[in-house]
Amino acid sequence: MNHKSIQIINQEHATLSAMLYSIEMMEKRGPRGNRAQFFEVLRAMLFYIDEFPEKQHHPKENLYLFPPVLKKAPELQETLDQLELDHEVGERRIRELQHLLMRWEILGDDHQAEFRDAAKKYIDFYLHHLHLENTLIIPKALKVLNEEEWAVMDQAFESNSDPWLGNTVEGVYQNLFSKITNHAPAPIGLGDN
Repeated sequence: MNHKSIQIINQEHATLSAMLYSIEMMEKRGPRGNRAQFFEVLRAMLFYIDEFPEKQHHPKENLYLFPPVLKKAPELQETLDQLELDHEVGERRIRELQHLLMRWEILGDDHQAEFRDAAKKYIDFYLHHLHLENTLIIPKALKVLNEEEWAVMDQAFESNSDPWLGNTVEGVYQNLFSKITNHAPAPIGLGDN
């Protein structure tokens, strides 16, 4: 079965994983010679996570993926409850990380370890979350959902506007996309920060 929503979810999960690994790589490398650009790019990457996965991807999983799976696979109730809770706390956690990055930038390198520790916890949290969705929820959805449920989900996810999936990017998001792709390290960008 070839469902557009699952393709989009998988692509968005891959993009998010790459973004998380790039954040970790940048933190380990530190600012090097261009401190202002380093922090600007890290801020942009954290803003991307707050703006796209938190505001577009997660609400659609909560509305269009989790309920029909739960209806047909009630044994996943505990896992789905945990994933929804993760979505609720994820936005708060990314904002805390943004604050800690600003603390490091403004108050100095004595605060890098605080950011590093929080970033590591956040990345581990998020990768575990993605693992549960990828290994439990999506395979179950592929087994139990009917064509009508897929059609609703496909339509909902096709309206996402994540620039890393080749969607048209305009205005302020074009600037965000350019900043990250031009200066962040691979796998998410072309730079070497």
